[in-house]
Amino acid sequence: MPRKVHYFFSDWLIYPLIYYIARYRRELVDKNLQNAFPDWSQAERNAVRKRFYHQFADLIVETIYGYRLSDSEMRSRMQFIDEDNVAKACLEKGGAITMLAHLGTWEWIADFGRRYESAGIRECNVYRRLKNQYFNQLMLDIRAKRGGECVEKDVLLRRMIKLSKSEFKPMYGMLADQKPSPRNAHVWTTFLNQETAFLNGSEVLSRKFGYPCFYCYIRSPKRGHYTATLLPLKQDGSTSVTEQYARMLEQNILEQPHLWLWTHNRWKFKRPTD
Repeated sequence: MPRKVHYFFSDWLIYPLIYYIARYRRELVDKNLQNAFPDWSQAERNAVRKRFYHQFADLIVETIYGYRLSDSEMRSRMQFIDEDNVAKACLEKGGAITMLAHLGTWEWIADFGRRYESAGIRECNVYRRLKNQYFNQLMLDIRAKRGGECVEKDVLLRRMIKLSKSEFKPMYGMLADQKPSPRNAHVWTTFLNQETAFLNGSEVLSRKFGYPCFYCYIRSPKRGHYTATLLPLKQDGSTSVTEQYARMLEQNILEQPHLWLWTHNRWKFKRPTD
């Protein structure tokens, strides 16, 4: 179907369904926005909430129709800035790690792998297996269409060791804003006015393999178009990679708050007193 038809479904079917009828996680979204922006007026938070649900509906249709976009069409809609710096670092250091977040239509970031396959760079999209087998396979098919490979989190270390000895130079994309389990909440920091736990696996693996780290800063200049600026994270010990990621992600969200996934129960548990 033409893109206009997809966006028609987004505006007149999916958005009303999830926002007005199903009220999908409305209470959680309101709670997250209240805690993240306590100084905002209720009208300001409500405006972000509505824009977020419109973006959430677009995320669904863009993930679907992005599967069939040509390379040239995808590259007009998903533009990478400073991508050559990442490719250069990847080739020089034997690999690289890009720390991503649930911003915009993050599935389109996988298109990076198609652009550097000829240079010997293999993009590896790290993921958590979904409980529903059908949807898990669907997401694998969508991600694989843009190039690279999908690496399940539980076998990531073994795969990294194997690729480090191969002819390929791996570039790992990791969604690092997911909620860690209580036993894996090793890093705590103030994030969006709240004590927040972060996964530090990207930082640990970058030290183990000597790979540079980058943050993928997402912006949306207009509907259906995104830019990804790949910013290097310092690894000189002055500030941890995870802390830098938290600060950049926070700035990224404040710039366009409707792009972030507010339906995620990010603050499900609190920092232990001990």
